[in-house]
Amino acid sequence: MRFETKAVHSGAGTDDETGAIAAPIHLSTTFERRAEDGSPSHGFSYIRDGNPTQVRLEEALAAIDSASHALAFASGMAATTCLLQALPAGSHVLLQDESYYGVRALANEYLNRWGVSFDFVAMDDLDAVKASVQTSTRAIWCESPSNPLMRIADVSALARIAHEANAILIADATFATPALQRPIEQGAGVVLHSTTKYLGGHSDVQGGSLAFAQRDGLAEAVEHCRKITGGVASPFNSWLILRGIRSLPARMRVHCENAMALARALATHPRVEAVHYPGLESHAGHAIAAQQMSAFGGMLSFNVRGGREAALAVTAKTKIFTRATSLGGTESLIEHRNSSEGPGSRTAENLLRISAGLEHADDLVEDLLRALD
Repeated sequence: MRFETKAVHSGAGTDDETGAIAAPIHLSTTFERRAEDGSPSHGFSYIRDGNPTQVRLEEALAAIDSASHALAFASGMAATTCLLQALPAGSHVLLQDESYYGVRALANEYLNRWGVSFDFVAMDDLDAVKASVQTSTRAIWCESPSNPLMRIADVSALARIAHEANAILIADATFATPALQRPIEQGAGVVLHSTTKYLGGHSDVQGGSLAFAQRDGLAEAVEHCRKITGGVASPFNSWLILRGIRSLPARMRVHCENAMALARALATHPRVEAVHYPGLESHAGHAIAAQQMSAFGGMLSFNVRGGREAALAVTAKTKIFTRATSLGGTESLIEHRNSSEGPGSRTAENLLRISAGLEHADDLVEDLLRALD
Protein backbone atom coordinates (compact mmCIF):
# COMPACT_ATOMS: atom_id res chain seq x y z
CA MET A 1 0.00 0.00 0.00
CA ARG A 2 1.41 3.39 -1.00
CA PHE A 3 1.95 6.17 1.52
CA GLU A 4 -0.97 8.37 0.44
CA THR A 5 -3.38 5.47 0.86
CA LYS A 6 -1.96 4.60 4.27
CA ALA A 7 -2.39 8.19 5.42
CA VAL A 8 -6.08 8.19 4.46
CA HIS A 9 -7.07 4.74 5.69
CA SER A 10 -4.80 3.77 8.62
CA GLY A 11 -6.57 3.92 11.96
CA ALA A 12 -9.82 4.44 10.05
CA GLY A 13 -12.79 2.17 9.41
CA THR A 14 -16.51 2.74 9.67
CA ASP A 15 -17.82 3.10 13.21
CA ASP A 16 -19.49 -0.17 14.23
CA GLU A 17 -22.32 1.45 16.18
CA THR A 18 -23.36 4.24 13.81
CA GLY A 19 -21.77 3.62 10.43
CA ALA A 20 -20.01 7.00 10.68
CA ILE A 21 -17.10 7.48 8.26
CA ALA A 22 -15.26 9.96 10.49
CA ALA A 23 -13.58 8.44 13.55
CA PRO A 24 -15.58 8.96 16.75
CA ILE A 25 -14.14 10.84 19.73
CA HIS A 26 -14.38 8.96 23.02
CA LEU A 27 -14.01 11.56 25.75
CA SER A 28 -14.67 9.28 28.72
CA THR A 29 -11.97 9.28 31.38
CA THR A 30 -12.99 5.92 32.80
CA PHE A 31 -14.49 2.70 31.46
CA GLU A 32 -16.83 -0.02 32.73
CA ARG A 33 -15.49 -3.10 34.50
CA ARG A 34 -17.00 -6.57 34.77
CA ALA A 35 -18.92 -7.34 37.96
CA GLU A 36 -17.65 -10.89 38.25
CA ASP A 37 -13.88 -10.23 38.28
CA GLY A 38 -13.36 -6.45 38.03
CA SER A 39 -11.58 -6.63 34.67
CA PRO A 40 -12.22 -4.05 31.93
CA SER A 41 -15.29 -5.09 29.97
CA HIS A 42 -14.10 -3.58 26.66
CA GLY A 43 -10.32 -3.52 27.02
CA PHE A 44 -10.05 0.00 28.43
CA SER A 45 -9.74 0.95 32.09
CA TYR A 46 -8.66 4.58 32.60
CA ILE A 47 -7.77 7.37 30.20
CA ARG A 48 -4.13 7.57 31.29
CA ASP A 49 -3.68 3.90 30.38
CA GLY A 50 -5.26 4.26 26.95
CA ASN A 51 -8.45 5.23 25.17
CA PRO A 52 -10.14 4.25 21.89
CA THR A 53 -9.37 7.48 20.02
CA GLN A 54 -5.72 7.37 20.97
CA VAL A 55 -5.51 3.74 19.83
CA ARG A 56 -6.79 4.74 16.37
CA LEU A 57 -4.16 7.47 16.16
CA GLU A 58 -1.38 5.10 17.21
CA GLU A 59 -2.40 2.61 14.52
CA ALA A 60 -2.09 5.38 11.95
CA LEU A 61 1.23 6.63 13.34
CA ALA A 62 2.75 3.16 13.15
CA ALA A 63 1.51 2.63 9.60
CA ILE A 64 2.81 5.90 8.13
CA ASP A 65 6.24 5.51 9.77
CA SER A 66 6.64 1.83 8.73
CA ALA A 67 6.79 0.93 12.43
CA SER A 68 5.61 -2.06 14.40
CA HIS A 69 4.26 0.05 17.25
CA ALA A 70 3.63 3.73 18.03
CA LEU A 71 2.77 5.79 21.08
CA ALA A 72 1.00 9.16 21.20
CA PHE A 73 1.93 11.84 23.74
CA ALA A 74 0.73 15.22 24.95
CA SER A 75 3.64 16.99 23.21
CA GLY A 76 6.88 16.33 21.41
CA MET A 77 8.79 17.13 24.61
CA ALA A 78 6.64 14.67 26.57
CA ALA A 79 7.63 11.99 24.06
CA THR A 80 11.30 13.04 24.28
CA THR A 81 11.27 12.98 28.07
CA CYS A 82 9.67 9.54 28.35
CA LEU A 83 12.08 8.08 25.82
CA LEU A 84 15.16 9.36 27.65
CA GLN A 85 13.77 8.43 31.07
CA ALA A 86 13.20 4.88 29.84
CA LEU A 87 16.91 4.33 29.14
CA PRO A 88 18.72 2.31 31.83
CA ALA A 89 20.64 4.27 34.45
CA GLY A 90 24.28 4.44 33.44
CA SER A 91 23.46 4.85 29.75
CA HIS A 92 25.34 7.28 27.56
CA VAL A 93 23.55 9.17 24.79
CA LEU A 94 24.96 11.04 21.82
CA LEU A 95 22.83 14.09 21.03
CA GLN A 96 23.00 16.31 17.97
CA ASP A 97 24.94 19.51 18.62
CA GLU A 98 22.26 21.49 16.80
CA SER A 99 19.26 19.94 18.53
CA TYR A 100 15.92 21.57 19.23
CA TYR A 101 16.55 23.94 22.12
CA GLY A 102 14.11 22.05 24.37
CA VAL A 103 16.13 18.86 23.92
CA ARG A 104 19.34 20.69 24.83
CA ALA A 105 17.70 22.13 27.95
CA LEU A 106 16.34 18.72 28.94
CA ALA A 107 19.79 17.18 28.58
CA ASN A 108 21.63 19.91 30.45
CA GLU A 109 19.15 20.19 33.31
CA TYR A 110 17.85 16.65 33.84
CA LEU A 111 19.79 13.79 32.25
CA ASN A 112 22.46 13.63 34.92
CA ARG A 113 19.73 13.49 37.58
CA TRP A 114 18.39 10.37 35.86
CA GLY A 115 21.79 8.71 35.73
CA VAL A 116 22.21 9.24 31.99
CA SER A 117 25.36 10.85 30.61
CA PHE A 118 25.51 12.59 27.24
CA ASP A 119 27.65 14.36 24.72
CA PHE A 120 26.72 16.71 21.89
CA VAL A 121 28.21 15.93 18.49
CA ALA A 122 27.73 17.07 14.90
CA MET A 123 25.62 14.30 13.38
CA ASP A 124 26.65 15.28 9.85
CA ASP A 125 30.27 14.44 10.79
CA LEU A 126 30.34 10.64 10.85
CA ASP A 127 33.96 10.47 12.01
CA ALA A 128 33.10 12.69 15.00
CA VAL A 129 30.13 10.47 15.82
CA LYS A 130 32.26 7.31 15.71
CA ALA A 131 34.91 8.94 17.90
CA SER A 132 32.27 9.95 20.47
CA VAL A 133 30.76 6.48 20.94
CA GLN A 134 31.49 4.95 24.35
CA THR A 135 31.06 1.41 25.64
CA SER A 136 28.01 2.66 27.58
CA THR A 137 26.41 4.43 24.58
CA ARG A 138 22.86 3.15 24.25
CA ALA A 139 21.35 5.72 21.91
CA ILE A 140 22.35 8.11 19.15
CA TRP A 141 19.91 10.95 18.62
CA CYS A 142 19.74 12.78 15.30
CA GLU A 143 17.47 15.47 13.90
CA SER A 144 17.22 15.68 10.12
CA PRO A 145 16.63 18.23 8.76
CA SER A 146 17.83 20.04 11.88
CA ASN A 147 16.35 23.08 13.56
CA PRO A 148 17.05 25.82 12.50
CA LEU A 149 19.97 25.32 10.06
CA MET A 150 18.40 22.42 8.11
CA ARG A 151 21.54 20.30 8.42
CA ILE A 152 21.15 16.77 7.07
CA ALA A 153 22.19 13.63 8.93
CA ASP A 154 22.89 10.44 6.98
CA VAL A 155 20.31 8.24 8.70
CA SER A 156 21.50 4.94 7.20
CA ALA A 157 25.13 5.61 8.12
CA LEU A 158 24.21 6.66 11.67
CA ALA A 159 22.07 3.55 12.05
CA ARG A 160 25.06 1.38 11.13
CA ILE A 161 27.23 3.16 13.70
CA ALA A 162 24.53 2.67 16.34
CA HIS A 163 24.08 -1.02 15.56
CA GLU A 164 27.83 -1.64 15.74
CA ALA A 165 27.80 -0.05 19.21
CA ASN A 166 24.81 -2.13 20.34
CA ALA A 167 22.81 1.09 20.53
CA ILE A 168 19.71 2.43 18.82
CA LEU A 169 19.33 5.35 16.48
CA ILE A 170 16.59 7.78 17.46
CA ALA A 171 15.58 10.11 14.63
CA ASP A 172 13.59 13.31 15.12
CA ALA A 173 11.91 13.60 11.72
CA THR A 174 9.45 16.38 12.59
CA PHE A 175 10.58 18.66 9.76
CA ALA A 176 10.53 15.91 7.13
CA THR A 177 7.39 14.05 8.25
CA PRO A 178 6.74 10.44 7.17
CA ALA A 179 5.48 11.82 3.85
CA LEU A 180 9.06 12.67 2.86
CA GLN A 181 11.30 10.46 5.02
CA ARG A 182 10.78 7.26 7.02
CA PRO A 183 13.91 6.66 9.12
CA ILE A 184 12.83 3.19 10.27
CA GLU A 185 13.14 2.06 6.65
CA GLN A 186 16.73 3.37 6.81
CA GLY A 187 17.66 1.54 10.01
CA ALA A 188 16.50 3.80 12.85
CA GLY A 189 15.06 2.12 15.91
CA VAL A 190 12.78 4.97 17.02
CA VAL A 191 11.27 7.96 15.20
CA LEU A 192 10.07 11.07 17.04
CA HIS A 193 7.58 13.63 15.79
CA SER A 194 6.15 16.74 17.30
CA THR A 195 2.67 16.07 15.94
CA THR A 196 1.84 19.67 16.84
CA LYS A 197 3.51 20.54 13.56
CA TYR A 198 2.83 18.98 10.15
CA LEU A 199 0.88 15.92 11.29
CA GLY A 200 -1.68 18.12 13.04
CA GLY A 201 -1.19 20.61 10.25
CA HIS A 202 -3.51 23.42 11.30
CA SER A 203 -1.82 25.20 14.25
CA ASP A 204 -4.60 24.11 16.57
CA VAL A 205 -3.38 21.03 18.44
CA GLN A 206 -0.40 19.93 20.54
CA GLY A 207 0.98 16.43 20.52
CA GLY A 208 3.97 14.15 20.09
CA SER A 209 4.66 10.61 18.96
CA LEU A 210 7.21 7.83 19.03
CA ALA A 211 7.25 5.07 16.43
CA PHE A 212 9.27 1.93 17.16
CA ALA A 213 10.84 -0.45 14.68
CA GLN A 214 10.18 -3.25 17.17
CA ARG A 215 7.83 -3.68 20.09
CA ASP A 216 10.69 -4.54 22.42
CA GLY A 217 11.73 -3.83 25.99
CA LEU A 218 12.44 -0.17 25.28
CA ALA A 219 9.01 0.36 23.74
CA GLU A 220 7.37 -1.27 26.75
CA ALA A 221 9.47 0.81 29.15
CA VAL A 222 8.47 4.02 27.34
CA GLU A 223 4.80 3.06 27.44
CA HIS A 224 5.05 2.37 31.18
CA CYS A 225 6.79 5.72 31.68
CA ARG A 226 3.98 7.49 29.83
CA LYS A 227 1.38 5.83 32.04
CA ILE A 228 3.18 6.71 35.29
CA THR A 229 4.31 10.24 34.42
CA GLY A 230 1.08 11.13 32.64
CA GLY A 231 2.23 12.69 29.36
CA VAL A 232 -0.66 11.10 27.46
CA ALA A 233 -2.50 12.53 24.48
CA SER A 234 -6.06 13.69 25.11
CA PRO A 235 -8.83 12.06 23.03
CA PHE A 236 -9.72 15.31 21.28
CA ASN A 237 -6.10 16.08 20.42
CA SER A 238 -5.69 12.53 19.18
CA TRP A 239 -8.70 13.00 16.92
CA LEU A 240 -7.37 16.28 15.53
CA ILE A 241 -3.98 14.76 14.73
CA LEU A 242 -5.63 11.72 13.14
CA ARG A 243 -7.65 14.11 10.98
CA GLY A 244 -4.47 15.97 10.03
CA ILE A 245 -2.72 12.79 8.91
CA ARG A 246 -5.43 12.21 6.31
CA SER A 247 -4.33 15.25 4.27
CA LEU A 248 -0.61 15.15 5.11
CA PRO A 249 0.70 13.92 1.72
CA ALA A 250 -1.27 16.53 -0.24
CA ARG A 251 -0.29 19.36 2.09
CA MET A 252 3.38 18.44 2.07
CA ARG A 253 3.55 18.74 -1.70
CA VAL A 254 2.54 22.41 -1.51
CA HIS A 255 4.71 23.12 1.55
CA CYS A 256 7.73 21.75 -0.34
CA GLU A 257 6.98 23.64 -3.56
CA ASN A 258 6.58 26.92 -1.69
CA ALA A 259 9.74 26.44 0.36
CA MET A 260 11.75 25.71 -2.76
CA ALA A 261 10.42 28.86 -4.48
CA LEU A 262 11.33 30.97 -1.45
CA ALA A 263 14.80 29.42 -1.14
CA ARG A 264 15.62 30.05 -4.79
CA ALA A 265 14.41 33.66 -4.58
CA LEU A 266 16.41 34.34 -1.42
CA ALA A 267 19.58 32.70 -2.74
CA THR A 268 20.25 35.54 -5.18
CA HIS A 269 19.13 38.47 -3.03
CA PRO A 270 21.92 40.92 -2.14
CA ARG A 271 20.66 41.39 1.44
CA VAL A 272 20.85 37.67 2.20
CA GLU A 273 24.12 36.21 3.49
CA ALA A 274 23.12 32.55 3.33
CA VAL A 275 20.09 30.36 2.73
CA HIS A 276 19.69 27.07 4.57
CA TYR A 277 17.49 24.70 2.57
CA PRO A 278 18.49 21.14 1.58
CA GLY A 279 16.73 21.51 -1.76
CA LEU A 280 19.37 23.94 -2.96
CA GLU A 281 22.27 22.30 -4.76
CA SER A 282 24.63 24.53 -2.77
CA HIS A 283 23.47 23.03 0.54
CA ALA A 284 26.14 20.81 2.14
CA GLY A 285 23.63 18.03 2.76
CA HIS A 286 21.82 18.23 -0.58
CA ALA A 287 23.09 14.93 -1.98
CA ILE A 288 22.22 12.92 1.13
CA ALA A 289 18.83 14.63 1.42
CA ALA A 290 18.10 13.72 -2.19
CA GLN A 291 18.82 10.07 -1.37
CA GLN A 292 16.81 9.72 1.82
CA MET A 293 13.96 12.20 1.27
CA SER A 294 11.36 12.24 -1.49
CA ALA A 295 11.25 16.06 -1.34
CA PHE A 296 13.07 18.68 0.72
CA GLY A 297 10.46 19.94 3.16
CA GLY A 298 8.61 23.13 3.98
CA MET A 299 11.17 24.66 6.35
CA LEU A 300 14.06 26.97 5.55
CA SER A 301 16.12 29.66 7.21
CA PHE A 302 18.33 32.50 6.06
CA ASN A 303 20.76 35.07 7.40
CA VAL A 304 20.09 38.76 6.78
CA ARG A 305 22.99 41.13 6.22
CA GLY A 306 23.17 43.80 8.91
CA GLY A 307 22.68 41.75 12.08
CA ARG A 308 19.87 41.41 14.58
CA GLU A 309 18.07 44.70 13.96
CA ALA A 310 18.10 44.22 10.19
CA ALA A 311 16.62 40.75 10.56
CA LEU A 312 13.89 41.94 12.93
CA ALA A 313 13.08 44.77 10.53
CA VAL A 314 12.37 42.24 7.78
CA THR A 315 9.82 40.42 9.97
CA ALA A 316 8.11 43.74 10.69
CA LYS A 317 7.56 44.47 7.00
CA THR A 318 5.94 41.22 5.88
CA LYS A 319 2.19 41.29 5.18
CA ILE A 320 1.38 37.63 4.44
CA PHE A 321 3.88 35.95 6.76
CA THR A 322 2.85 35.94 10.41
CA ARG A 323 5.51 36.59 13.06
CA ALA A 324 5.18 33.50 15.23
CA THR A 325 7.03 30.41 16.40
CA SER A 326 6.08 26.80 15.56
CA LEU A 327 5.59 25.44 12.06
CA GLY A 328 3.67 23.10 9.81
CA GLY A 329 0.35 24.95 9.66
CA THR A 330 -1.53 26.16 6.61
CA GLU A 331 -0.31 29.74 7.13
CA SER A 332 3.27 30.86 6.49
CA LEU A 333 5.27 31.92 9.53
CA ILE A 334 8.47 33.94 9.90
CA GLU A 335 10.44 33.87 13.12
CA HIS A 336 13.50 35.53 14.59
CA ARG A 337 14.71 32.29 16.10
CA ASN A 338 17.18 33.80 18.57
CA SER A 339 14.40 35.81 20.19
CA SER A 340 12.08 32.79 20.38
CA GLU A 341 14.70 30.60 22.03
CA GLY A 342 15.59 33.31 24.53
CA PRO A 343 18.64 33.50 26.83
CA GLY A 344 21.21 30.87 26.00
CA SER A 345 20.21 30.64 22.35
CA ARG A 346 23.02 29.49 20.06
CA THR A 347 21.24 30.69 16.92
CA ALA A 348 22.78 33.59 15.00
CA GLU A 349 21.07 36.88 15.74
CA ASN A 350 20.59 37.64 12.02
CA LEU A 351 18.86 34.34 11.24
CA LEU A 352 15.18 34.13 10.31
CA ARG A 353 13.31 30.83 10.11
CA ILE A 354 10.40 30.29 7.74
CA SER A 355 7.61 27.77 7.76
CA ALA A 356 6.22 27.89 4.21
CA GLY A 357 2.45 27.52 4.30
CA LEU A 358 -0.11 26.72 1.65
CA GLU A 359 -0.56 30.17 0.10
CA HIS A 360 0.36 30.81 -3.54
CA ALA A 361 4.14 30.70 -3.97
CA ASP A 362 4.26 33.95 -5.96
CA ASP A 363 2.49 35.85 -3.18
CA LEU A 364 4.94 34.53 -0.60
CA VAL A 365 8.00 35.37 -2.70
CA GLU A 366 6.72 38.87 -3.46
CA ASP A 367 5.93 39.53 0.19
CA LEU A 368 9.34 38.42 1.43
CA LEU A 369 11.33 40.22 -1.26
CA ARG A 370 9.34 43.41 -0.59
CA ALA A 371 10.25 43.13 3.09
CA LEU A 372 13.92 42.71 2.22
CA ASP A 373 14.04 45.70 -0.15
